[in-house]
Amino acid sequence: MSTAQQTIASQVSSQPSTVLLLFLENGGRAGGVDLPAWAAQAMDRFTQAYARTAVQLQARRHYGLIVVLEEEQATAARLWQALLDAGDATVDLLLLVHGQVGYACGHGDDRVGADFFAGLRSLRAAGLAPFRLRAVYQMNCYGQSLAAEWLSIGAQAVNGSAGVNWLPEPSLSVFLRSWLGGATFEQAVQRSYRAASRVLGLVWRPQPTRAGVQHPHDKIASSRMKVFGNGELQIG
Repeated sequence: MSTAQQTIASQVSSQPSTVLLLFLENGGRAGGVDLPAWAAQAMDRFTQAYARTAVQLQARRHYGLIVVLEEEQATAARLWQALLDAGDATVDLLLLVHGQVGYACGHGDDRVGADFFAGLRSLRAAGLAPFRLRAVYQMNCYGQSLAAEWLSIGAQAVNGSAGVNWLPEPSLSVFLRSWLGGATFEQAVQRSYRAASRVLGLVWRPQPTRAGVQHPHDKIASSRMKVFGNGELQIG
């Protein structure tokens, strides 16, 4: 077992009743823009440090354990193991990564996709994966394409964007403040989308049609979030 694996295993050995999993990988990418290597590295480090700090500061009082999977640990295999190591704890998952239709992208574009979900469904059917997956908050692009998969492994509520998600912030901060403050999952997700679309809408202005009707900019519309499962779910 590697040092990183031993660290994760020791984190969950006490079997807390609630676990927050943070699956975090930016990869230095921004909306498909081809950045210089130095700029990509700087963006990767800054965005991940910001997200990690924001989550830990806001969430530490609400969970028995916070497990951060980032950089080389942000892989489907490590996420799989973290879920199994959670035992029968209630688990919330923050998926702060890129994505394509049918999968989320971990480190080195490692895929959390069909094989990941099929394997966990098999383990759960055999009674070998007792974790209780409560809420999955996805910031990955095309998150809606994974909604049914998360529900199939027991998630009670999950969100996802229709297409490319152009609204990373203040979406995350608003969602955490609302969700941890007692709002329902639906309320927290939609508040975060509205806040981010207002801010970024100052840059990506509404687009008029030939009839003169104002429609949200394509990037705002692409980022629209939908909730699947129990939208009335609350943290407790």
